[in-house]
Amino acid sequence: MDTKSKKPWQDTPDVSARIITSIGRIASVMRSGMWEFATAENLNPTQAEMLQLLQGRKQGVRLSWLASQLSISAASASDSVSALVSKGLLYKARAEDDGRATALFLTVEGAAMAARIGSALNFAEQAADALPASQQAELLSGLFKLIAQLQKTDRFPEMRACLSCRFFEPNRHPGKPAPHHCGLVDAPLSVPLLRMDCLEHEPADPAAKARNWKVFA
Repeated sequence: MDTKSKKPWQDTPDVSARIITSIGRIASVMRSGMWEFATAENLNPTQAEMLQLLQGRKQGVRLSWLASQLSISAASASDSVSALVSKGLLYKARAEDDGRATALFLTVEGAAMAARIGSALNFAEQAADALPASQQAELLSGLFKLIAQLQKTDRFPEMRACLSCRFFEPNRHPGKPAPHHCGLVDAPLSVPLLRMDCLEHEPADPAAKARNWKVFA
Protein backbone atom coordinates (compact mmCIF):
# COMPACT_ATOMS: atom_id res chain seq x y z
CA MET A 1 0.00 0.00 0.00
CA ASP A 2 1.18 3.50 -0.84
CA THR A 3 2.18 5.12 2.43
CA LYS A 4 0.57 8.37 1.23
CA SER A 5 -2.85 6.68 1.07
CA LYS A 6 -2.67 5.46 4.67
CA LYS A 7 -4.56 7.23 7.40
CA PRO A 8 -2.26 8.83 10.00
CA TRP A 9 -1.36 6.42 12.84
CA GLN A 10 -3.49 3.56 11.45
CA ASP A 11 -0.63 1.10 12.08
CA THR A 12 -0.33 2.08 15.73
CA PRO A 13 -0.91 -1.02 17.92
CA ASP A 14 -3.84 -1.01 20.32
CA VAL A 15 -3.29 0.65 23.68
CA SER A 16 -3.56 -2.76 25.38
CA ALA A 17 -0.75 -4.11 23.18
CA ARG A 18 1.46 -1.12 23.96
CA ILE A 19 0.82 -1.54 27.71
CA ILE A 20 2.00 -5.15 27.57
CA THR A 21 5.00 -4.21 25.40
CA SER A 22 5.98 -1.53 27.92
CA ILE A 23 5.68 -3.94 30.84
CA GLY A 24 7.78 -6.47 28.91
CA ARG A 25 10.51 -3.91 28.25
CA ILE A 26 10.58 -2.90 31.92
CA ALA A 27 10.74 -6.58 32.92
CA SER A 28 13.71 -7.10 30.56
CA VAL A 29 15.61 -4.21 32.12
CA MET A 30 14.88 -5.52 35.61
CA ARG A 31 15.98 -9.03 34.62
CA SER A 32 19.24 -7.53 33.40
CA GLY A 33 19.76 -5.90 36.79
CA MET A 34 19.03 -9.21 38.50
CA TRP A 35 21.50 -11.01 36.19
CA GLU A 36 24.27 -8.59 37.16
CA PHE A 37 23.61 -9.06 40.87
CA ALA A 38 23.20 -12.83 40.65
CA THR A 39 26.38 -13.29 38.62
CA ALA A 40 28.38 -11.26 41.14
CA GLU A 41 27.02 -13.49 43.93
CA ASN A 42 27.66 -16.77 42.07
CA LEU A 43 23.94 -17.35 41.55
CA ASN A 44 21.68 -17.46 38.53
CA PRO A 45 18.53 -15.31 38.29
CA THR A 46 16.19 -18.19 39.14
CA GLN A 47 18.14 -18.92 42.32
CA ALA A 48 18.06 -15.23 43.25
CA GLU A 49 14.29 -15.09 42.71
CA MET A 50 13.83 -18.16 44.88
CA LEU A 51 15.68 -16.51 47.73
CA GLN A 52 13.46 -13.44 47.32
CA LEU A 53 10.31 -15.54 47.41
CA LEU A 54 11.44 -17.29 50.60
CA GLN A 55 12.25 -14.02 52.37
CA GLY A 56 10.07 -13.65 55.45
CA ARG A 57 8.35 -17.02 55.02
CA LYS A 58 9.12 -18.54 58.41
CA GLN A 59 6.97 -21.60 57.76
CA GLY A 60 8.92 -22.48 54.64
CA VAL A 61 7.52 -23.34 51.21
CA ARG A 62 7.07 -26.44 49.07
CA LEU A 63 9.07 -27.07 45.91
CA SER A 64 5.86 -27.19 43.87
CA TRP A 65 4.93 -23.71 45.13
CA LEU A 66 8.27 -22.28 44.03
CA ALA A 67 7.90 -23.84 40.58
CA SER A 68 4.42 -22.34 40.25
CA GLN A 69 5.53 -18.88 41.35
CA LEU A 70 8.40 -18.85 38.86
CA SER A 71 6.47 -20.59 36.06
CA ILE A 72 9.15 -23.25 35.67
CA SER A 73 9.05 -27.04 35.72
CA ALA A 74 9.38 -29.00 38.94
CA ALA A 75 12.62 -30.48 37.60
CA SER A 76 14.14 -27.04 36.97
CA ALA A 77 13.02 -25.85 40.39
CA SER A 78 14.56 -28.94 41.99
CA ASP A 79 17.91 -28.27 40.28
CA SER A 80 17.99 -24.68 41.53
CA VAL A 81 17.00 -25.70 45.05
CA SER A 82 19.76 -28.33 45.12
CA ALA A 83 22.27 -25.68 44.09
CA LEU A 84 21.09 -23.29 46.83
CA VAL A 85 21.25 -26.06 49.43
CA SER A 86 24.82 -26.88 48.38
CA LYS A 87 25.73 -23.19 48.69
CA GLY A 88 24.39 -23.17 52.25
CA LEU A 89 21.59 -20.70 51.44
CA LEU A 90 18.63 -23.09 51.84
CA TYR A 91 17.86 -26.12 53.94
CA LYS A 92 15.14 -28.74 53.87
CA ALA A 93 13.03 -29.75 56.85
CA ARG A 94 9.64 -31.25 57.63
CA ALA A 95 6.75 -28.96 56.74
CA GLU A 96 5.05 -27.54 59.81
CA ASP A 97 1.57 -28.22 58.40
CA ASP A 98 2.34 -31.77 57.24
CA GLY A 99 5.02 -33.89 58.87
CA ARG A 100 5.12 -36.17 55.83
CA ALA A 101 6.08 -33.34 53.47
CA THR A 102 9.32 -31.43 53.01
CA ALA A 103 9.54 -27.65 53.11
CA LEU A 104 12.34 -25.28 52.15
CA PHE A 105 13.74 -22.64 54.50
CA LEU A 106 16.35 -19.91 54.27
CA THR A 107 19.52 -20.37 56.28
CA VAL A 108 20.97 -17.36 58.11
CA GLU A 109 23.25 -16.80 55.14
CA GLY A 110 20.34 -17.22 52.74
CA ALA A 111 18.27 -14.64 54.61
CA ALA A 112 21.16 -12.17 54.44
CA MET A 113 21.53 -12.80 50.70
CA ALA A 114 17.78 -12.34 50.15
CA ALA A 115 17.93 -9.02 51.95
CA ARG A 116 20.70 -7.85 49.61
CA ILE A 117 18.89 -8.89 46.45
CA GLY A 118 16.56 -5.91 46.70
CA SER A 119 19.50 -3.63 46.01
CA ALA A 120 19.73 -5.09 42.50
CA LEU A 121 16.51 -3.33 41.56
CA ASN A 122 17.05 -0.06 43.40
CA PHE A 123 17.36 1.74 40.07
CA ALA A 124 13.81 0.72 39.10
CA GLU A 125 12.38 1.65 42.48
CA GLN A 126 14.06 5.04 42.29
CA ALA A 127 12.55 5.60 38.84
CA ALA A 128 9.07 4.84 40.19
CA ASP A 129 9.70 7.02 43.24
CA ALA A 130 10.52 9.95 40.95
CA LEU A 131 6.92 10.01 39.72
CA PRO A 132 4.47 12.33 41.51
CA ALA A 133 2.62 10.63 44.37
CA SER A 134 -0.69 10.86 42.52
CA GLN A 135 0.76 9.08 39.49
CA GLN A 136 2.30 6.38 41.69
CA ALA A 137 -1.11 5.73 43.27
CA GLU A 138 -2.80 5.67 39.85
CA LEU A 139 -0.18 3.31 38.45
CA LEU A 140 -0.45 0.96 41.44
CA SER A 141 -4.23 0.90 41.10
CA GLY A 142 -3.89 0.15 37.38
CA LEU A 143 -1.50 -2.72 38.07
CA PHE A 144 -3.90 -4.22 40.61
CA LYS A 145 -6.66 -4.01 38.00
CA LEU A 146 -4.45 -5.74 35.42
CA ILE A 147 -3.54 -8.47 37.91
CA ALA A 148 -7.24 -8.93 38.72
CA GLN A 149 -7.94 -9.53 35.03
CA LEU A 150 -4.96 -11.87 34.66
CA GLN A 151 -6.10 -13.95 37.61
CA LYS A 152 -9.23 -14.83 35.67
CA THR A 153 -6.99 -16.80 33.28
CA ASP A 154 -5.43 -18.87 36.10
CA ARG A 155 -2.01 -17.84 34.79
CA PHE A 156 -1.10 -15.47 37.61
CA PRO A 157 0.49 -17.16 40.66
CA GLU A 158 -0.81 -16.67 44.18
CA MET A 159 0.54 -13.63 46.02
CA ARG A 160 0.57 -12.44 49.62
CA ALA A 161 -1.39 -9.39 48.50
CA CYS A 162 -3.86 -7.48 50.65
CA LEU A 163 -6.67 -8.45 48.31
CA SER A 164 -6.13 -12.16 48.89
CA CYS A 165 -5.84 -11.82 52.69
CA ARG A 166 -8.52 -12.75 55.20
CA PHE A 167 -7.93 -9.48 57.06
CA PHE A 168 -8.81 -7.34 54.04
CA GLU A 169 -12.26 -5.70 54.22
CA PRO A 170 -13.11 -4.01 50.90
CA ASN A 171 -15.04 -0.74 50.83
CA ARG A 172 -15.73 -0.68 54.55
CA HIS A 173 -15.34 3.12 54.46
CA PRO A 174 -17.01 4.12 51.15
CA GLY A 175 -16.35 7.65 49.97
CA LYS A 176 -13.34 8.09 52.27
CA PRO A 177 -9.71 8.58 51.13
CA ALA A 178 -8.99 5.18 52.70
CA PRO A 179 -12.05 3.16 51.67
CA HIS A 180 -10.79 -0.29 52.65
CA HIS A 181 -9.89 -1.73 56.04
CA CYS A 182 -7.22 -4.03 57.48
CA GLY A 183 -8.64 -6.20 60.24
CA LEU A 184 -5.19 -7.19 61.46
CA VAL A 185 -4.24 -3.68 62.57
CA ASP A 186 -7.88 -2.46 62.70
CA ALA A 187 -7.21 0.61 60.57
CA PRO A 188 -8.49 2.15 57.31
CA LEU A 189 -6.51 1.19 54.23
CA SER A 190 -5.99 3.41 51.18
CA VAL A 191 -5.02 2.17 47.72
CA PRO A 192 -1.42 3.54 48.01
CA LEU A 193 -0.96 1.41 51.14
CA LEU A 194 -2.13 -1.86 49.57
CA ARG A 195 0.67 -4.43 49.57
CA MET A 196 1.65 -6.89 46.88
CA ASP A 197 3.62 -8.99 49.36
CA CYS A 198 2.81 -8.78 53.08
CA LEU A 199 4.63 -10.82 55.73
CA GLU A 200 1.48 -10.92 57.91
CA HIS A 201 -0.66 -12.24 55.06
CA GLU A 202 -3.12 -15.02 55.87
CA PRO A 203 -5.01 -16.48 52.89
CA ALA A 204 -8.70 -15.71 52.62
CA ASP A 205 -11.15 -18.40 51.55
CA PRO A 206 -11.80 -18.64 47.78
CA ALA A 207 -15.12 -16.77 47.93
CA ALA A 208 -13.58 -13.86 49.87
CA LYS A 209 -10.60 -13.68 47.47
CA ALA A 210 -12.93 -13.46 44.48
CA ARG A 211 -14.96 -10.74 46.19
CA ASN A 212 -11.89 -8.76 47.20
CA TRP A 213 -10.30 -8.77 43.74
CA LYS A 214 -13.54 -7.49 42.24
CA VAL A 215 -12.60 -4.16 43.80
CA PHE A 216 -10.19 -3.81 40.86
CA ALA A 217 -11.87 -6.06 38.31
